[in-house]
Amino acid sequence: MTPEQIVKKFFEEVRSGNNPDYATELMADQVLGHQVISEEELTVIRTPKDYADHVKEMVEAYGDFLLEIQEFLVQGNKVYVRWKQVGTHVGEVDGYHPTSLPVNEIASAVYRIEKEKIAEYWIQIDRAGIENQLKRNKSN
Repeated sequence: MTPEQIVKKFFEEVRSGNNPDYATELMADQVLGHQVISEEELTVIRTPKDYADHVKEMVEAYGDFLLEIQEFLVQGNKVYVRWKQVGTHVGEVDGYHPTSLPVNEIASAVYRIEKEKIAEYWIQIDRAGIENQLKRNKSN
């Protein structure tokens, strides 16, 4: 599979919440996950199982969310994706109790493919935007 096909399949199956355990087919045994946050950058090592568990936690928090890819660019073995995720606040998130109100996430990532697997990624999420929505939902 090409880098484009691998990342598209990753979003269709894993990141979407449709089949998180499919991460074992698309991710290397250990993936470097660079979480780019303006205050500090953090690099974590993720296994396919870790990532699948992370997606399952998102489903618990936001229900069966919708994931819309808004931009998708490929350059060699790197793939850039920007997306919008729309879910419903049905589980506790960062101490905020469920409100059953919508929550939107805007995020982007660059995925590096090696040996037909995701080996590394750099991700940015509008965390302040999510926090503001959770605060607003709490006060409604």
